[in-house]
Amino acid sequence: MLYDLDFDEAERIFARLVSGTPKNPVGYFYMAMVSWSRLSMGFWTPEVLKEYVDRIDLTISVAKKRIENLEADSLDYFYLGGALGFKGRFELMRYKWLSSYMLAYEAIAALRKCAEMDPSNVDVLLGLGIYDYYTAKLSGVLKFLTYLFLHKGNQEEGLRKLHKAADHALYSELEAKSMLLHIYLFLEEEDFYKALPFAEELASSFRNNPRYRFLEGVVHIRAGRDDRYAEVLALIWAESAKQKSKANAQMWAGQALYLEAGYHLFRNRPQQARAKLDAILAQVDPATDPAMAAWPILKKGMSYDLEGHREKALQAYRQVLAMENGAGAQFLAEKCIDEAPRHGDPFFGF
Repeated sequence: MLYDLDFDEAERIFARLVSGTPKNPVGYFYMAMVSWSRLSMGFWTPEVLKEYVDRIDLTISVAKKRIENLEADSLDYFYLGGALGFKGRFELMRYKWLSSYMLAYEAIAALRKCAEMDPSNVDVLLGLGIYDYYTAKLSGVLKFLTYLFLHKGNQEEGLRKLHKAADHALYSELEAKSMLLHIYLFLEEEDFYKALPFAEELASSFRNNPRYRFLEGVVHIRAGRDDRYAEVLALIWAESAKQKSKANAQMWAGQALYLEAGYHLFRNRPQQARAKLDAILAQVDPATDPAMAAWPILKKGMSYDLEGHREKALQAYRQVLAMENGAGAQFLAEKCIDEAPRHGDPFFGF
């Protein structure tokens, strides 16, 4: 449901789970994941942010209480580790380096305890794999923290664990596949094509979510397969035409135009990219699709940087930072202010 954007139905189901098992962290964890999914779709409002923090903190509190009362089983440690890990990711996005690393460190301890209690649990490999991979990729303050806590990341081991979770996990299979899709496409520049099977599978499984079809198109763009890109683009436009509601039709149309803009950015055609981005901004309803109210402005900044118009680019990035709801684009905007994107930047396709 969450991967197919049916947040309201997911909320109802997980609320019933909380009501049925109020002393168990599982329902609270998945309620927090509803809020996290809303954030990932661009709903970075104060209300959703508070809801997410409250829910993830409640999950941690319930799990720790079971541990303190000597009532915990392996799954209590699993959901504790998951909640701590997701809170750590949230803190990382807010540049709270020490808080983020300490939460991750505590999360790994909980996941290792889960694995010790139940060696057959493959789901723990999602969190353990993320930790291994990203601690190997860290730099600056976070790299110092890994030395301080005597943990040396292992990129290959992290990927191995994530692949095993994607193939065999019961609860975390989909998140592992989504994580691998994003890692290969945006962090492993030499192996970006390995994202394709994950994008194709997730797009086929979750037909109400245009994001995975969009990322499938990005893989083809980066690989120079213009014919395959055109096929994916046509599929997205066809989905827009089939939608019964105006909001859904606009959402799919926005993703089609956004993919076209990405194509032009990768092909070093900034003016053509801006034409597509302006078309999105002219039709978007921020109340139903806030991501497409913010990310096209960021991409316009990138297009100006491609032309060497740094002041115009900075103006666009600062516009994103000034938005009441930056829809997550504010984090990449800060990165682009620090360092201008260059030709072929993987994040042209984000």
